[in-house]
Amino acid sequence: MKTGAVILAAGYSSRMGDFKPLLQLGGRTLVEHTVTLFRNAGVDHIIVVTGHKEDEVAAEAARLNVETVSNADYDEGMFSSVCAGISKLPELDAFFVLPVDIPLIRSSTVQTLLEAETNEGVIYPCFDTERGHPPLISSHVIPAILKHDGQGGLKRVLEQFPGLDVPVWDKGILLDADTQEDFKKLVARFEKIGCGSRTEARALAAITMQQRGIDHGEATAKIACTIGDALNHNGYNLDLDLIYNGALLHDIAKGKPHHESEGAVMMENLGLHQLTDIVGSHRSTEVPDSGRLTAKEIVCLADKLVRGTQKMPIRMRFEEKLVLYANDPEACKAINRRLNSALALAEAVRLVTGTTVDDLISSEVRV
Repeated sequence: MKTGAVILAAGYSSRMGDFKPLLQLGGRTLVEHTVTLFRNAGVDHIIVVTGHKEDEVAAEAARLNVETVSNADYDEGMFSSVCAGISKLPELDAFFVLPVDIPLIRSSTVQTLLEAETNEGVIYPCFDTERGHPPLISSHVIPAILKHDGQGGLKRVLEQFPGLDVPVWDKGILLDADTQEDFKKLVARFEKIGCGSRTEARALAAITMQQRGIDHGEATAKIACTIGDALNHNGYNLDLDLIYNGALLHDIAKGKPHHESEGAVMMENLGLHQLTDIVGSHRSTEVPDSGRLTAKEIVCLADKLVRGTQKMPIRMRFEEKLVLYANDPEACKAINRRLNSALALAEAVRLVTGTTVDDLISSEVRV
């Protein structure tokens, strides 16, 4: 399927008080963020629609080697930019439309839409049942858009065509930057984009994992956050969102051979690079040479303190495996290695907190 994208960057940005297309977010303009989004997802043809401060936006697009189209009627509103952009698209099967002020959508979301069942209407990404950006629009819809009088904008046209809602875990589909306060939220999201929010992690789990795995992940996350919180009260500065998300998703590839390494690959492909090592190391990991634990070691330890959804002492957790593989000396050797590693992690926690992990997790957990 040949696809395109129309990025709308022609408006005045009046509510922002600054010119949105060229705002810097993490060292890149919003134009660059949106172009990169589609480029990384393999979209064939990208157009940036210019208007206000046309020369500056066009220069940024040229730097990115992206085509622009000028909308002389940009002061008539966003729908005029939509029409200007799609009128310059080459022959395609479908195209995306995205305002430049919604810059932190994940490329994996665009790929999910491209892989969805095709139709002659519109495919919408949905986060927690709420439709967001960017819609993937069949080229069959173009004539209706160009004939529309602009009342109700693009949404009014799209409502006339079949719509397919595709659940995604990416909250970025709902986050724009109309105001300075909105932009501050985008900055905060950008700083944790490789970790994701807890709501995103829960949504990803709901889409990809069986309920049994989700329940185990939630139980592990509670224990991991309890340990992390105790360490933070003793001089650490651990990110509990990172710990929670890594613990919740640690078994995301459960059922596949070498599920921990498969899960790590999934995290990397989804853009959750901060979770890659956590998920990939949850089966076994060692105390760092510094003796200072990170989210990776805490999640690994927490996983050894719960079976299913039930809290369990480390030795009891491993004794079950040793009984199961009693006739396999090599397997028992490997199990004992993992047991000793887990006990070392638990001892590292005790040395910092003055409390055993068993006592820690018997108290009220904090998530």
